[in-house]
Amino acid sequence: MKDSIKKLLNKQTLTYAAAMSAAFLWASAFPGTRYALQYYSPVSLVLLRFAIASLTLCIIGVIKKSKLPKLKDLPMFALSGLSGVFLYSYLFTTGSVSVTAGVSSFIIASSPIFTLILARFFLKEVIKPICWVGVFISFCGLAAVTLTQVTEFALDIGVFLVICAALCSGLYSTVMRVLTKKYTALEATIYTIIMGTIGMLFFLPTAIREVPDSTLSVNLVVIFMGIFPAAIAYLAWNYGLAKAKKAAHVIGFSYLIPFISAILAFFWLNETISIYTLIGGLVIIAGMVMTNIFDM
Repeated sequence: MKDSIKKLLNKQTLTYAAAMSAAFLWASAFPGTRYALQYYSPVSLVLLRFAIASLTLCIIGVIKKSKLPKLKDLPMFALSGLSGVFLYSYLFTTGSVSVTAGVSSFIIASSPIFTLILARFFLKEVIKPICWVGVFISFCGLAAVTLTQVTEFALDIGVFLVICAALCSGLYSTVMRVLTKKYTALEATIYTIIMGTIGMLFFLPTAIREVPDSTLSVNLVVIFMGIFPAAIAYLAWNYGLAKAKKAAHVIGFSYLIPFISAILAFFWLNETISIYTLIGGLVIIAGMVMTNIFDM
């Protein structure tokens, strides 16, 4: 009995570690995107980022001898690539041109709500009331963290685009729950990223024109974003979704992204952290604990 409980706890620890790693890496994408957009157009940035991610994952796939997808599953991979890579990245990056990082991170972190609703109706996952309470508590903490960083808010087209990106993210997580029942997290990630990148190829002429005008530091940021916040983060997130008992046990980690962004900004950019940000972060964690511990 003790051995089985210990094994379960170890499995859950690895699952949560993967989700936490993805949240940390995605948090670094917000300042990276804002910086790179000073030199690249949104379409060029998303293409370059995921072209690098595709190459990285293909190399890993060859090393791991990953199996090829079945023809009947290609539509599902196309849907995951369209929603979670192509549309999400394009809408988020385009919206980030006029929306501050604080506001965009707040909107994107609302994607778990969409995931829970889709998982409830399409995957028939049972969502207990305690889970919804935990999500609401985390969302309140998220608002506290984000709103302390916002000095100006305008409801423009950029906000609408980022909201659509959050919806796409929720759809992606739901589809990935289906794919990872047939494929490993690595295989599902490889073919999803490739499908999404293929959809971006008509941006190639624009990217080719802009690359020579960029700087080395910008290109290093783009490479970093392709390998870590894209390839590795997606792989870690999909692993967490595949191993979690319920999608709700993983998606709550995305609420930590704005909190992590504030911490990174403090160490990297010497930005101050208000007491409200720290309190908000603790509230986020409290909501996650309620979702993951009491809804087992």
